[in-house]
Amino acid sequence: MPAAVPPNPSADRTEADAIVIGSGLAGLVAAAELIDAGKRVILLEQEPESNLGGQAHWSFGGLFLVDSPEQRHLGVRDSLELATQDWFGAAAFDRPEDHWPKRWAEAYLDFAAGEKRAWLHDQGVRFFPVVGWAERGGYGAIGHGNSVPRFHITWGTGPGVVAPFVRRVNAGVEDGTVSAHFRHRVDELLTEDGAVVGVRGSVLAPSHAERGAPSSREVVGEFSCRAPAVLVASGGIGGNHDLVREQWPARLGTPPTTMLSGVPAHVDGRMLAISERAGGRLINGDRMWHYVEGITNWDPIWPQHGIRILPGPSSLWFDATGKRLPVPLFPGFDTLGTLAHLRATGHDHSWFVLTQRIIEKEFALSGSEQNPDLTGKDLGLLAKRIGPGAPGPVEAFKEHGADFVVADTLTELIAGMQELSPETPIDAANVIAEVEARDREIDNPFTKDLQITALRGARSYRGDKLIRVAAPHRLLDPKAGPLIAVKLHVLTRKSLGGLETDLASRVLGPDGNPVPGLYAAGEAAGFGGGGIHGYRALEGTFLGGCLFSGRTAGRAMAGA
Repeated sequence: MPAAVPPNPSADRTEADAIVIGSGLAGLVAAAELIDAGKRVILLEQEPESNLGGQAHWSFGGLFLVDSPEQRHLGVRDSLELATQDWFGAAAFDRPEDHWPKRWAEAYLDFAAGEKRAWLHDQGVRFFPVVGWAERGGYGAIGHGNSVPRFHITWGTGPGVVAPFVRRVNAGVEDGTVSAHFRHRVDELLTEDGAVVGVRGSVLAPSHAERGAPSSREVVGEFSCRAPAVLVASGGIGGNHDLVREQWPARLGTPPTTMLSGVPAHVDGRMLAISERAGGRLINGDRMWHYVEGITNWDPIWPQHGIRILPGPSSLWFDATGKRLPVPLFPGFDTLGTLAHLRATGHDHSWFVLTQRIIEKEFALSGSEQNPDLTGKDLGLLAKRIGPGAPGPVEAFKEHGADFVVADTLTELIAGMQELSPETPIDAANVIAEVEARDREIDNPFTKDLQITALRGARSYRGDKLIRVAAPHRLLDPKAGPLIAVKLHVLTRKSLGGLETDLASRVLGPDGNPVPGLYAAGEAAGFGGGGIHGYRALEGTFLGGCLFSGRTAGRAMAGA
């Protein structure tokens, strides 16, 4: 993916057909659509040019597709009806404010089951052939979770998703259609007679900070520009822990005292309040998506930088005191259900207990930089995933990460866990009893332990058996060792609420009517409508929400 925009022949432009605030995926997609329609665009971004592509660049590149060729090749029978059942079972829409989010969900499902793959394929996006199975649920057919694997990993991960739109925007910069301004922070949306007509803001000091790293907030100038259509595509609040805690819902327990950040500090939610002051309505701010499998990055880029483990289903999960989590809170089944349970324990961390055999097969790390084989499209490196040994980045975390304990015996492992959390006594006898009891259940192909039933069921899916789920084995089998424990933290990630928008991405005001000239897309709009996911997401749906809402916004603004 190009690392920078080319020289900007229209750098001094202060008037255009559209202004796009934010150079993340949603903003880039919208800008690309505007370019295709022959519109002049001003692209504004407070961060340095190194951050082009926003959070999508860092992502694993997972996309939610329905009834794809990749699914069919693996014997997965999916349909729009099944995907709709899963989406609405997860979302659990129950508020008057969910009118537009529900309509956005229906439109997005049609897109995911229809032209989404072909549209991306035409722009050069390709997919890893094994479809992942995330958020498996476990509550029944109409409850939360994906009934079938739908997590399509982009060949090239997040940068591979972003690349076509960077390419299109760069072409617009080269021909003068796009005027790109980095280090331009919007502080106000300009309004006249109730309509948004432009922006005013601060020019920040030049910065050579690497992608994701904190940049200076020194103000060196001011700017303003005007357009009849202004798009807010500035992201969510995950880098602002104070705001996350302020909006934390009671249904998820008390907010953690300590959290890791899955996004850089500049993901701070500033534009949400600015948009509200201009007349936009914010809804569903208490709906949010944070992971419970966060580990401290041993080689951090931004403050409190955490990485999420994308786990297979075999690790035993214990709370901070050594109590096993209840059914169906197994690794990879229900992110927010697990978060709510763990917050009720009064502790900010929990534990995976597993073996070397499990970590080799089942641990993946979220992030383009943690998957050099997929990101770099390196077939030789990719082939090593099927062979013995864990992927290099996983082994690096096991060796250098502050949250990993490795031992030959369970007693030694628990002692190491206690050393990492001296303030929280671990019930060693209970951990030993749970591990030994679980191992006895492995001796037969049937069991009363529903986690073992689940992992055996997962291996009936070809993709999981091939590269994702270890063969059932005793945790205390020396041949499967050594034993590993991983201390897990809450990792901030996504806002599920945001600016309320209609199906043309127009921001709505408190009276339910569009604010003239104001649009929103991506995480700032709750990925569509102000909360397309409802209470829970199905994974692979955040990038897709940016693609779909950005495309919708760009096309609507072009026709405004």
